[in-house]
Amino acid sequence: MADDKSKQDGRDDSKIDSNDPNEVEYAAKQFGVSASEIREAIKQVGSSREAVKKHLGK
Repeated sequence: MADDKSKQDGRDDSKIDSNDPNEVEYAAKQFGVSASEIREAIKQVGSSREAVKKHLGK
């Protein structure tokens, strides 16, 4: 059965959940930095993926 695109689970892809190790690791790989750098960036600029990207200079 195909995925029903009208049903969403409520996640927000524009934010990085610092409590989810998989999401932090994914963001770290995406930006080419360590997971600890992602967590530190989130502490400084918040969980917005765009703000973290800008903070990291990517």
